[in-house]
Amino acid sequence: MTLRAAGPAPAEDVWSRYVSPACWPAWSPQIRAVRVAGERIAPGMRGEVVSLFGATASFVVECVDEERRQWTWRVRLGPVHMRLRHEVFPQAAGSVTTLRAEGPAVALAAYAGPARWALGRLVRG
Repeated sequence: MTLRAAGPAPAEDVWSRYVSPACWPAWSPQIRAVRVAGERIAPGMRGEVVSLFGATASFVVECVDEERRQWTWRVRLGPVHMRLRHEVFPQAAGSVTTLRAEGPAVALAAYAGPARWALGRLVRG
């Protein structure tokens, strides 16, 4: 599944909100809290995301490319595993962000709506 959102927020601001887990609940309404040691994502970083409904998903960051504004992580909620790749691109009137998600079709279908909403909020600033 690939999602895309464009908005007026500068790419640098969008990237900053991506790489700071403490910021995730501010633009991703399905996230209530993030439990992680560290202020910026980094390869090998492990943590947990607590959903709006209290379900806790564990994650590990696989790679981060600051220069290209790309990062990939694996998320697990019970038996469901997903791999998510995020990218941020500048554009004349702000930025574009993409999300490529791999996982079970039913999980991707359930995640698509909240993810689309969150990405729109992320690029609006």
